[in-house]
Amino acid sequence: MDPELEAFIPFLPKPDWTDPVAARKIFAELAASRPAPDLADMRIEDRTVPADPAVPVRIYRPHRAQGAIIWLRGGGLIMGDLDTEHPWATRIADSSGAVVISVGYRRAPEHRFPAALDDAYAVLTWTAEHAAELGIDPDRIAVAGHSAGGAIAAAVALRARDQQGPPIRFQLLNEPGLDDRQETWSQQHFTDTPWLDRDKITASWRHYLGSRPATPYAAPARAADLSGLPPAYIATAEFDPNRDEDIAYATRLLQAGVPVELHQYPGTFHGSQAILSAAVSQRQSADLAAALRRALAE
Repeated sequence: MDPELEAFIPFLPKPDWTDPVAARKIFAELAASRPAPDLADMRIEDRTVPADPAVPVRIYRPHRAQGAIIWLRGGGLIMGDLDTEHPWATRIADSSGAVVISVGYRRAPEHRFPAALDDAYAVLTWTAEHAAELGIDPDRIAVAGHSAGGAIAAAVALRARDQQGPPIRFQLLNEPGLDDRQETWSQQHFTDTPWLDRDKITASWRHYLGSRPATPYAAPARAADLSGLPPAYIATAEFDPNRDEDIAYATRLLQAGVPVELHQYPGTFHGSQAILSAAVSQRQSADLAAALRRALAE
């Protein structure tokens, strides 16, 4: 474990993901304890995207931004909202120089699959259709997310390909949970890792899927064909149950002819990037922002 990260482990909360209401409370308290983001030179607007039901979004506009990022939060598919994601989304907008549209997608188990995917896809479609109003180039739209949000981003890319939807320039998947089967080495062995472990992931999939079988739009690792997808940036943490399925997905994308940038950060755990004081976290964040800037450049 990276020593700068290890020092924080005793202070991390240990929410019980079998109880989504209690887990949400802890998640919100943790988000509120983060340093307030710098909002200088950035316009922020709350909007509602017409859909069934309507989807709340928060739009972050840095100065002279032209590309756009559909940003999907983490939270195990059961936690988080636009407010808890505010620090993350602000940093992404500031560091990437792009318009960030943070999606307030519906949470499980109250709203099971495909609710979150439907919300995210509706926002992608709306963004492309309202590009002129938003002041962005419709050919420079990325989908991106952390953890559960990375899985939804990957699913949005699959659905847009299959349904000839809006063109997606880039997909950024930061420590995504892509496979409900939990059969990889890291899923089998990381049963007591910080913040995220095998049991929490099992609970997350149970909340999200209920009794329904998983499809590739729920668990993108199940997709048989990964050809024709947008170029990808995939980041993994060493002590993360999701690690091996993410690396396998990156390899399969490459084999399908999709350009991939893959980063594996040693000594890290799932979500440790939020410990901003650690050098490895700063490197992770800088790499993520640089990938988005390159992908959305003219």
